[in-house]
Amino acid sequence: MAQFFSRTGRPDTCMTFSVGRSLYRADRIVPVFLPFAGCPRRCVFCAQHQQTGQEGDSEAGLREAAMRITASPSGRSLELAFYGGTFTSLPSRIREEAFRLYLHGHALGKVQCGRCSTRPDALGADSGFPALLSLADKGLDLVELGIQTFDDNALLQSRRGYDADTAVQACLTVRSAGLHLGIQLLPGMPGVTPEVFLKDVDLALELSPDCLRFYPCLVPDGTVLADMWKEGRYSPWTEEESIQTLGEGLRRAWTAGVPVIRLSVAPEASFDAVLLAGPRHPALGSLIQAEALLRTTENALRHLNAPPKQLRLPRGCQGYMYGQHGALRPRWVAMGLPPERILFTDQKYATLHCSG
Repeated sequence: MAQFFSRTGRPDTCMTFSVGRSLYRADRIVPVFLPFAGCPRRCVFCAQHQQTGQEGDSEAGLREAAMRITASPSGRSLELAFYGGTFTSLPSRIREEAFRLYLHGHALGKVQCGRCSTRPDALGADSGFPALLSLADKGLDLVELGIQTFDDNALLQSRRGYDADTAVQACLTVRSAGLHLGIQLLPGMPGVTPEVFLKDVDLALELSPDCLRFYPCLVPDGTVLADMWKEGRYSPWTEEESIQTLGEGLRRAWTAGVPVIRLSVAPEASFDAVLLAGPRHPALGSLIQAEALLRTTENALRHLNAPPKQLRLPRGCQGYMYGQHGALRPRWVAMGLPPERILFTDQKYATLHCSG
């Protein structure tokens, strides 16, 4: 549902709108990295070992998470997160150890929620979804599906092994199991143009997810994608193309009231050391947020159809709204919103006042 509220019948026309909201606090997340664990095949872009900085020892990851939970102060509200791999296709022994870790943390009163990531074709559709139902039964509450795209051609090019219908049905199945849904998209992967990505965002939002992740596609050495790039068969999105397109995707998510909890691949030395190409700016997420904020305000102005008088923004916007080196300042001024008409407050939403 769009986060727009307008009032009339007064000298000013006023609109309040969403500019994003935080869903998770990273300092409260206990991560367990399971790179490539349980995956049936390696996709053309996959470099999970370098991306996570982990060597794929699932048991070591579980032991480390157990120590972190034990050492955490009592009364701390933690979330246990199983990253990477295909959680619902893990060997049963490893998955049961993961469940025991979650239940132990919950019994201590320290772990309040948990989530995992998996593939849309690894939910056990042919046998009554036992793995998915087991997640809900054990207490995990959020499943993130590595959808990547809903475009059949792009899924085929990246060797994902499923089609768009499977991806959509997986999302619906997660919700029907009583679990929260996260959807991960990979803008810029082979076959995903800006137009395809924005269609992916629209379809994802129609499925009512609790959160989204956008991971701009990068080219790490040692992958099939790297070979495609070296041979001239693949070109990654440019940095500017990524900012503009993901900025529009983020605007649509904000308008729908759905948080996007990741806008780029997290920094990791081992991954950056083998990176060959792709949009890898240290502040890419902030630049995308800046573009989304500007586009959201432009949209509000079009709704009000009146000259802007004042814009009130949450303080969290202050650090990124003008982009790198103030590059977006001229666009704000051209909208009629120079710095003196913009205030930063403690409110959660943005409020635009226009002259009536």
